[in-house]
Amino acid sequence: MTIRAYLWGMRISTLVAVACLGLIIRFINPLKDGILGQALFYVSLFFSVTGLATLFLFWLRRLFSKNETAYLNVGISFRQGVLVALAVAAMFVLQSFRLLLWWDAGLVIVGTLLIELWFLSK
Repeated sequence: MTIRAYLWGMRISTLVAVACLGLIIRFINPLKDGILGQALFYVSLFFSVTGLATLFLFWLRRLFSKNETAYLNVGISFRQGVLVALAVAAMFVLQSFRLLLWWDAGLVIVGTLLIELWFLSK
């Protein structure tokens, strides 16, 4: 698969995920639909943030690194996009239980950074 095909697939799937997230926010009431409505929201949020973060981080990486190969940048950007999406989804889950405070968000961010540093050290 070429990088161009991967990026177009990522763009299209991100647009679909963002559209699904918008439809879920518009038509699903988590108080009435229960756990299924919340699960759909969190899954669509995860995929939306993953796509947006991956595309943005790949764009930044390609903008600032001239001598690296683009193929390596795609994998790193995807991993970092997934980690950003996990952090955002974790903060949304904490907020849904009314447990999100600034130090909890800081712990989620520090935990995400530590995971990324572990990946970078390998």
